[in-house]
Amino acid sequence: MNTIARMLRSASITTLRLYNRLSVSIAEPIPDRPVLFVANHGFGGIVDLNVFAFAAAYNEMGIDRSLITLTHQIAWTLHAERLIEPFGARPANKDTALKAFAEGSNVLVFPGGDVDALKAWSNRNDIVFSGRTGFARLALEAQVPVVPVVTAGAGESLLVIAGGKRLAKATRVDKLLRLKALPLSVSIPWGVNLGLVGLLPYFPLPTKLELDPVSRTVRVGCSGHV
Repeated sequence: MNTIARMLRSASITTLRLYNRLSVSIAEPIPDRPVLFVANHGFGGIVDLNVFAFAAAYNEMGIDRSLITLTHQIAWTLHAERLIEPFGARPANKDTALKAFAEGSNVLVFPGGDVDALKAWSNRNDIVFSGRTGFARLALEAQVPVVPVVTAGAGESLLVIAGGKRLAKATRVDKLLRLKALPLSVSIPWGVNLGLVGLLPYFPLPTKLELDPVSRTVRVGCSGHV
């Protein structure tokens, strides 16, 4: 991570602690070996409070290992890679993760992806993985522990009226941008908008964020149970 990226990361964490009153609860130590962090989304996109909250928690964990964050392909489709790669973002696929583990890095994944990130206000406290279990297969293949991470509060940083799954399919956004949702939301400064928030930054409301980076460390064995 270059100097500018470090400064921006530090500033974002400080802002999150003050503005969003972030509280972090670490239940147990992180294993001293590469691990797979499995996290939920609050509201995803250019401004993803859960990602910033995890960065703050990672500092508190005192981990020296580098962290690779598996990120939706849309970031590269929109040519935003120069903005996010200095922070450890890489395209979300198995090869990326296996390479990171081989290099001794930890990996962070959000299995719910855009479905979890762009869910409606009524589901803001739900964790929506939509049956996606690739993270478990990844952990089995790499033989690394799974560390669950739960963040609450990020879904209240704006009002998402509807997730727009049907609309994403009808407009073929699911094919063109690999987005399974096209949310109708109310945010600052965009007001009522369709699909803008997530692709463009918004000003989040001062919701309180609570993050538990280690509710339990799950070791994935040959039996296939997680």
